[in-house]
Amino acid sequence: MKHTARLTATIAAALLVSAATSSAGAQKLVPVKLQLKWFPQAQFAGFFVAQAKGYFKAEGLDVTLLPIGDQSPIQTVATGAADFGTTWITDLLTARQQGIPVVHIAQLFQKSGYTLVALKSSGLKAPADFKGKRVGVWPSGNEYPAVALLKKYGLTTSLDSTVSNPSVQAVTYPFDPSIVFPDKVDLVSAMTYNEVDQIVGLGYPLDKLQVFHASDYGINLLEDLMFTSQRVLDDKNFRGSGMTGRQIAAKLVRASLKGWNYAVANQKEAVTDVLVQCGNTCKGSGSRASASGHQTWQMTEVAKLYQAGPTLKGMAGYLDPAVYRANVTLLKSLGILKADPAAGAVDYGVWEAATGKKAMK
Repeated sequence: MKHTARLTATIAAALLVSAATSSAGAQKLVPVKLQLKWFPQAQFAGFFVAQAKGYFKAEGLDVTLLPIGDQSPIQTVATGAADFGTTWITDLLTARQQGIPVVHIAQLFQKSGYTLVALKSSGLKAPADFKGKRVGVWPSGNEYPAVALLKKYGLTTSLDSTVSNPSVQAVTYPFDPSIVFPDKVDLVSAMTYNEVDQIVGLGYPLDKLQVFHASDYGINLLEDLMFTSQRVLDDKNFRGSGMTGRQIAAKLVRASLKGWNYAVANQKEAVTDVLVQCGNTCKGSGSRASASGHQTWQMTEVAKLYQAGPTLKGMAGYLDPAVYRANVTLLKSLGILKADPAAGAVDYGVWEAATGKKAMK
């Protein structure tokens, strides 16, 4: 009886120690806020997978994924409302030009998913045919890929106030192609992973559409990347964790890349993780209004953007210096950038610490 009592007491004590240890371990998780560039959807599948699989927690991080809609994540990160964010290269570099100290730390999508979509019945075959047409573009800096493509073919737009007789009429619309296509514009901006499928859902099958991929015409302005502020990178004791902001950044990138690699390799499972997060924003349009259908399309397409360039060489998350320089050159030619960004706009050290690989600058 005494032996049993002692054994029971020992087990109870061990359970208390275990509970205390687990509690202490939970308390050691460092809270991190990651600002996404849109509403929850498969565009961010790797992050949702990293969360669902516990990859963030394995790195000691308690990550909150913040949606933002059609606003720029730059401001929330710059003001400290979020610690890290995802955005497009043009957003980041124009912010740097304005004196906002945001820093690129990992490149997720290695190929642009931006397109302009027209009906095949329009007779448009190439960008040179866009003269005299109406082009639907997005606001807040998201119009730059269209502007770059048009300029390459000697076309001017009504977005340029210095041009009195623009060859293309730009129609700004708030991201929903059904608002303008095809009655109010001849071509409409569409991401391969989102609006193209929405347009199909509106009753225009792919075989009836002419899709102009900007990257096919040398306009490969990089999109989804991870960034933070210089303030976070310079933090010697991030949120009292005893770790620097740079160490936290490396942990976040490492877990995120693990999530992305898993998501791309296990797309059906990844879509399930996304559906838990995205609610009504999961749905497409019209006949494609199924949440699972639209997110499955989206996952398939974002996987193509991730599985390109450096990723195919085992360097996921790496910003190819040659592609970066080409992006800078293009943005300067458009007058969007006035000069080369400072070296601090990109920090390869975080990616190196996250992956254990060496950047080839």
